Amino acid sequence: MNGTGTRTPTHPDMSETSSERSNKRVLEPIERISEVLFGLIMVLTFTGSLSVAEAGREDVRTMLIGVLGCNLAWGVIDGIMYLMGCLTERAQRIRTVLAVRKAAQPEKAHLIIVGSLPPAIAPVLQEPELERIRLHLNQLPEPPARPRLSARDWRGAFGIFLLVFLSTLPVVLPFFFIEAALRALRFSNAIAIVMLFLTGWAFGRCAGYHPWRMGVAMVVVGGVLVAITIALGG
Repeated sequence: MNGTGTRTPTHPDMSETSSERSNKRVLEPIERISEVLFGLIMVLTFTGSLSVAEAGREDVRTMLIGVLGCNLAWGVIDGIMYLMGCLTERAQRIRTVLAVRKAAQPEKAHLIIVGSLPPAIAPVLQEPELERIRLHLNQLPEPPARPRLSARDWRGAFGIFLLVFLSTLPVVLPFFFIEAALRALRFSNAIAIVMLFLTGWAFGRCAGYHPWRMGVAMVVVGGVLVAITIALGG
């Protein structure tokens, strides 16, 4: 999820064993990258709107309070949205299992199973495989009446909060230690550019793009997004 609340939670399937669950990350690399990027964009909208020619210590202090408070709030909101996504996905899985079990005919159950699978996988499965899945779902323990949050879900939400909030700190640290606002802003922008590049580089590696090109592209895209946000009064 970036900061929009849209994310694909990485939950274990109802048929997974506990050992398989323990091998899965709470947050996938792409999710971590998007959260850091979101936090960076938020803090840059504040630092980018600071008028260093007129800014005094009180203006800088107000800006810092705004940055930390905004990212703190968005970290909480994004974590809550993640938990909502967890419940939604788990509820869908419960509905699928119940629908398969209640299907009057195996063929109808097969259609339900196919409809719940990714488009790249569903066409490959033949009737014998679908029947094995149906029998397996019928043998599973009775699913809960409603979805519940697990410890993994809460860890994921807390991880999102930390990523959004902590990504603020490197960019605002110069304002705590450097008296001159202009000099602090230059150091802050340099740190932000490096972080944007590293975010793009990491995204390029995960998504199969050229890391260096994606790093440069992320710096450019980040700058454009910040400019648009400031121009729209965000």
